[in-house]
Amino acid sequence: MMEQEHILDYKKLEIKRIRRPDADILSLLKATVLGSEGGMRYSMQNTEERIKSYGDGLSFMALYKKSSLKGVIGLCRRNTMNRGEQYDSTYLRYLAIQSAFQTERAPKHRREKLSQAGDSFKQQILSVIRDPQHVTGEEHVNGHPHVMYAYVESRNERSRNMINQSGYEYIRSFLTVAFSRFNPKPDPAVARLRPEEEPAMARLLDEQYSGYCFYTGEFSFYDHRYYVLRHNGKIVAGVGAIPAQYRVVNVPGLWGWLMMKVLPRTPLFRRLFRPEEFRYIILNAIYCRPGSEELLPDLFEAVCAAEGYNTALTWLDDHSSLYETLRTNRGMGALNRMLNAKPGLVYASFTGLTPAETEKFYESPAYISGFDFS
Repeated sequence: MMEQEHILDYKKLEIKRIRRPDADILSLLKATVLGSEGGMRYSMQNTEERIKSYGDGLSFMALYKKSSLKGVIGLCRRNTMNRGEQYDSTYLRYLAIQSAFQTERAPKHRREKLSQAGDSFKQQILSVIRDPQHVTGEEHVNGHPHVMYAYVESRNERSRNMINQSGYEYIRSFLTVAFSRFNPKPDPAVARLRPEEEPAMARLLDEQYSGYCFYTGEFSFYDHRYYVLRHNGKIVAGVGAIPAQYRVVNVPGLWGWLMMKVLPRTPLFRRLFRPEEFRYIILNAIYCRPGSEELLPDLFEAVCAAEGYNTALTWLDDHSSLYETLRTNRGMGALNRMLNAKPGLVYASFTGLTPAETEKFYESPAYISGFDFS
């Protein structure tokens, strides 16, 4: 694949496929505030590091106006397992769009003209996003089974509209689950998994998530930070730990005001949440042997202690048994009781799948890769 490839030209606008991000793309992604109006707003603080971790599996579609970057979408190529069937897939990871058609100060007739031009180009952009051949840059994908998917906040009406108009279908919903301890304690039964044990652990994860869709083990053992809890020498629970950091701009509602303005002034709560530097562990690829569900908070606490964090987050399909297990567990900590997160939505577009194959995605819980939120 070429480093840059033109996909679409329209008057003074163009879309390019870019294999590796340049300084302009990195700058735009770092400056982007994520979230939706009226919802939680935040920016990621380790974007460049995460992009490097995707390696050649990540490319970008970039929108330019008069050769100036106005927007970018990240395209993560991977194989996903869906109820035992493997599909070539693309996850739309990064979405940062400046308004290329800001015309508030222009005369009315000029605004209308630019709006029409914007709508016309928008339709062409949407056709690019829904076409696997445009997304992947590979001609052989035409007709070949391919799944494209994205996560969208339920409050983000603009993103929902765009993804709907691109031909993506709403599949599942998921929620944020938090874990916290003011003073996390280590547990002698918990230890970091040795690299040579990772293949056996991967098989346990494959078995646990065999009934899920969108499952990928791509980053289960990221940086070899996978921790397991053993009982009588056997692994009964496990989780990957991915350090992350956000700068939180806004949290809605009364609880949001307290979390942003009041509670961070108290030394104890400040250990859990600091808006200007919200440090936490992402709990990824959670494993739990049936009957050991009550041990998960013990595992999470030991991981926080080992990594030097007080807070952890994970994202789970809200109709999965794992979500029910953690939602009803009283040992998840103070932050989880305060959390009032709105659902995230999984949207997908299918090419070359039969109706029976597509139906599985609606009927099965979705695996939400924590790495994709880091």
